[in-house]
Amino acid sequence: MFAIATDMGALVLLTLLFSLSSAPAHGWPDQDYKDQLLSSAQLDKDWLISIRRQIHENPELRFQEHNTSALIRQQLHQLCIPYSYPFANTGIVAQIGSGSKPVVALRADIDALPLQELVEWEHRSKFDGKMHACGHDAHTTMLLGAAKLLNQRKDRLQGTVRLLFQPAEEGGAGASHMIKEGALGDAEAIFGIHVDFEIPTGSIGLISGPVLAATSFFEAKIQGVGGHAAGPHLTVDPILAASLAILALQQLTSREADPLDSQVLSITYVRGGSTFNVIPSYVEFGGTLRSLTTKGLYRLQQRLKEVIEGQAAVHRCKAFIDMKEEEYPFYPAVVNDDGLHQHVEKVGRLLLGPENIKRGEKIMAGEDFAFYQEKIPGYMISIGMRNEELGSIHPMHSPYFFLDEDVLPIGAALNTALAELYLNEHKHSILDPA
Repeated sequence: MFAIATDMGALVLLTLLFSLSSAPAHGWPDQDYKDQLLSSAQLDKDWLISIRRQIHENPELRFQEHNTSALIRQQLHQLCIPYSYPFANTGIVAQIGSGSKPVVALRADIDALPLQELVEWEHRSKFDGKMHACGHDAHTTMLLGAAKLLNQRKDRLQGTVRLLFQPAEEGGAGASHMIKEGALGDAEAIFGIHVDFEIPTGSIGLISGPVLAATSFFEAKIQGVGGHAAGPHLTVDPILAASLAILALQQLTSREADPLDSQVLSITYVRGGSTFNVIPSYVEFGGTLRSLTTKGLYRLQQRLKEVIEGQAAVHRCKAFIDMKEEEYPFYPAVVNDDGLHQHVEKVGRLLLGPENIKRGEKIMAGEDFAFYQEKIPGYMISIGMRNEELGSIHPMHSPYFFLDEDVLPIGAALNTALAELYLNEHKHSILDPA
């Protein structure tokens, strides 16, 4: 009898092992999962709003986010979530789950902009010339909300979630510094969320492939020989050389770029001379280059240098070109992974309903999330925050930017589901070798 019982136990165990190794990972969640997750996130809404407003009132610029970082660490400590600090000076990486593979990462940026807030409301920025005008305060709050939800559900996570609170997205390439210091760890995929003023709160915008541009900046100085305007033959006129260089640069996108490859070359300032009757000795101008492919931007940079130097030489001037990479590092293009697109769409449909899944738009702005995507598959999601009644209608980097805070629990739940369901779908079988 004992032998029979033992054989039966072995048979049951083998059957269980076979079913775990061959069946789909957990299946796809149902309505109960959606309701439970969204309900839990809504219960945290007041806490989320409080966190976001604290961050909004106390904006800090790139690599100076000391108080913001301290606030994040305080919240993680209260939630009993382990974290490592510092990364890239003020960045934080928290970890939730089993500690084993698979590992998925979620990222939020924490820095503000050098901008004067012009919105009159109770929780406006307390610091002149600094403002959270790009939604990073919301991104940080959403990720803290996800940290709380994931920690509540950590026993069911089929792997590990790494939470990256990253400094210096605005021009400082903070992501590249995070990567160099090991922030990704063993992560095999990464998700990021960015607020979007063009789609309504409660919806998300998704697009696969190129979505944000590779970007860089430049400044050029054309040196000539100044003199009295009555004797131009005694001068080497840098204004003429600069003018023709600027005109020639416009042909790089109209005549040399593939019409199907979106590129932008914008001259945003010109400085030269200060009086009516003197030809200056030099002219300075500068601007920005953008391309939806990183390769396209490299070519645009090279041709920009050749055109400016060539035009200067034709007019007997010398050209000096600074690509400003120390102050404004080059950003690659953000390219959303095709495989992750399917995952994000499924999660979005589950949480928000098919009617709230919008087609995302390609734009020529830059985002250093691209650095993560150069290392592992990544996906940047636009989350709607448009609410005309509240005045949440202004674009990012506007001094009138205003957030519909109803987006905060939605973003927290979305972050949570993206990570949790990714781990469910990619979990290792208990029969897999260690």
